[in-house]
Amino acid sequence: MFSGSLPALVTPFKSKEVDWGTLEALVKWHINEGSNGIVPVGTTGESPTLSHKEHEDVVKAVIEYADGKVPVIAGAGSNSTDEALQFVQSAEESGADAVLVVTPYYNKPTQKGLYEHFQALHDNSTIPIIIYNIPGRCVIDMTPETMGELAKFPRIIGVKDATGDIVRVSQQRETCGEDFLQLSGEDASALGFNAHGGRGCISVTANVAPGLCSEFQQATLEGDYQKALVMQDKLLPLHTAIFMEPGLVGAKFGLSVLGLCSEEVRLPLATLTEPTKKKIIEAMKIAEIID
Repeated sequence: MFSGSLPALVTPFKSKEVDWGTLEALVKWHINEGSNGIVPVGTTGESPTLSHKEHEDVVKAVIEYADGKVPVIAGAGSNSTDEALQFVQSAEESGADAVLVVTPYYNKPTQKGLYEHFQALHDNSTIPIIIYNIPGRCVIDMTPETMGELAKFPRIIGVKDATGDIVRVSQQRETCGEDFLQLSGEDASALGFNAHGGRGCISVTANVAPGLCSEFQQATLEGDYQKALVMQDKLLPLHTAIFMEPGLVGAKFGLSVLGLCSEEVRLPLATLTEPTKKKIIEAMKIAEIID
């Protein structure tokens, strides 16, 4: 059900408020461009600065706008298990197809604490759960062994792996089984990730280049790595430029160049510096998104 190019959707703002009209337009654009699913209110959706009500309302809206045409994987993470459970249960009630739950950040739980956190979410909901492992942000790393134990739960179905280590895919196939869904959380290494057994990417770049990212993913899933490599070469400058500063800011700028979304972000994030803007524009031209 979940594979291919899954944009980690930005949350558009207008005068500091969620821009619902633009959000609807973005969801429908992604569907038309061939995205294989939508992932709202992750880090790229600025979940850290959304109120709880905004968070839940964005999930509900994206589900409504998607209208069953593509699956919706709702961001539902927190470093508080009780708070994460509220987001999980809310997403379930709203009709999300799955939830994406980041490992608890800042308070640095042990592997035992990670296990018990995800077990509690699993045991108190009925929605499929995808683990989000991103040590660079959370300063903790779920080991393949811990993930293997969690994979025994029937509704913990996969991982968004943002370690940047493609060997993890093979290690997690060993501990979690071949059917455990592995999605890349790092655009630049998605080619190698899928070659090792991954099934797609929850992508920041797909905000700006949804058609190309979807085509790239489809090529890898069909085993056409020669075609995928050509597209990788076109996309890599954009992957790099978008992440010169926080990725979601780069994604919003790229969307603004396309006339699809404001650059506006919430503090402590700030709009891009001019050198980064120039790099993104150059990369968009290399990717043939703009002339």
